[in-house]
Amino acid sequence: MASSPKASADPLDARLVRTLADILTETGLSEIEVERDGLKVRVARQISVTATVAAPAPAAAHTAAASAPESGAAAAAAAPVRAAGDAVNSPMVGTVYLQPQPGAPSFVKVGDSVAAGQTLMIIEAMKTMNPIPAPRAGKVVEILVSDAQPVEFGEPLVIIE
Repeated sequence: MASSPKASADPLDARLVRTLADILTETGLSEIEVERDGLKVRVARQISVTATVAAPAPAAAHTAAASAPESGAAAAAAAPVRAAGDAVNSPMVGTVYLQPQPGAPSFVKVGDSVAAGQTLMIIEAMKTMNPIPAPRAGKVVEILVSDAQPVEFGEPLVIIE
């Protein structure tokens, strides 16, 4: 296979990018980043959730004033109901685990009191287990993720009251 001068000067391996894109598709993640030999490659796909929660259908546009309260009620019903308190958000993209190892008890469960810095769960990112600490003392009122679930950066994980 002959290579052009430009291809040999380009440190970016197209196969690596394609492989990372395939991993995104297979896992459902929105982005992945790899660093190898001083080259950092980040592949991300844009997911538009707002398109699925669009405005009312055009046929209902002429009754927009009358249907406004209904639209608000429908939007409230579509949004998940969350307990009052402070959300602990994911600091990274990865896979969340609620216990230290399979078969072990969970780090925390709903109703548990936690101390500031106590591990709530771990997130595996690039084969590294990252503990997610409680930002403050309080009571766990809701766990918003399930074990082995992929999570995004900024996604709410736990509600602490």
